[in-house]
Amino acid sequence: MTFFERLNSETEQAHNYLLASPIMQRAMQGDITKHDYGSFLLQAYHHVKHTTPLLMSAGSRMPATKEWLREALADYIEEELGHQEWILNDLQQCGYDKEIARASTPNSSTELMVSYAYDMINRVNPVGFFGMVHVLEGTSVSMADNAAQSIQNALGLPKGAFSYLRSHGAIDIEHVKFFEGLMNRIDDPEDQAQIIHCANMFYHLYGNVFRQLDESQILRIAA
Repeated sequence: MTFFERLNSETEQAHNYLLASPIMQRAMQGDITKHDYGSFLLQAYHHVKHTTPLLMSAGSRMPATKEWLREALADYIEEELGHQEWILNDLQQCGYDKEIARASTPNSSTELMVSYAYDMINRVNPVGFFGMVHVLEGTSVSMADNAAQSIQNALGLPKGAFSYLRSHGAIDIEHVKFFEGLMNRIDDPEDQAQIIHCANMFYHLYGNVFRQLDESQILRIAA
């Protein structure tokens, strides 16, 4: 079994916790409101805006013996730059004020997930950050296209309201292959254990982000 296969196998239960989020289940069936979708986008903005700073922080703390991982993080930075602006534009296409969204504060569950990522990088082991990459990229690739189509069909929103979701759907499959190759080069048992631990944590933390979504928050940024 490759390490990537182990990573999937040993995080399956935590992955199911994320997938069992009620709003995620409803979204895949088209049972969703515009405010549900807006609430998701708002919290996505609050964690995606940290993606590039987190990648930079992880790269800066990577030891010289893992220069190849630092180079991989640099590739990720190039790919992820500006994605938070896509989310704000999607919110605007849905009829919300993107500048109020930009100035808003995240839910506690979103703040905790982001804080855990910084803590892992700065206090424990920067390699553990790949557990977050596994959760966020893997979930997006497996579900984003279907979710976008279901939500668009249910709500009749313009195609321009789904730039973030569609950019992280099946078209992103090459990123997963790239990630799989990276993981299979990691042979240090401690690093492997840390990535698995972090992935399990992030599945729960991200699942809690979905469980805390609340329409009342998005109503405050209606245009």
